[in-house]
Amino acid sequence: MLHITRKENIVLNQIKYYQNEYKNGIPYRILKLELDLSEMDLKDILMMLDSKNIISYQDGTVKLLETGNINVWESKEAVKKEELNQTEEKAFEIIKEVAGESGLISKTLLEGHMLYGGLKLTSLKTYSLIIALENKGLIKKIQLHDGEYYTLNF
Repeated sequence: MLHITRKENIVLNQIKYYQNEYKNGIPYRILKLELDLSEMDLKDILMMLDSKNIISYQDGTVKLLETGNINVWESKEAVKKEELNQTEEKAFEIIKEVAGESGLISKTLLEGHMLYGGLKLTSLKTYSLIIALENKGLIKKIQLHDGEYYTLNF
């Protein structure tokens, strides 16, 4: 599931409209003429859609890549909040998988899986994610004789 802002959706709809007319990619200047956005805003939106693999934006042309399940949100903050929730879900699934039946996972192993595993989070995002999962009551930090561990609460 992809999440985009209202402005990104406006640009995406314009790209969809011109997709059939321009088979080799929609020229940037066509989008610029049609959309009532500043050049800086349009480039930022195109780069954001490109980073989400919805479009391909190269050499001044735009090609549509993905039109699957896309949610439209009013602001970038709402998009970030929804993506964080999805990241939390993915992280909790990884934690359950690694912890196994015992329900225990060492702090260093947990952090390692968040930093270098499938999610590849930054240190700050890893810390924020662990705190968020603790605050939601999904994991709990405990101290054992050989170090700090997290236990699953599900």
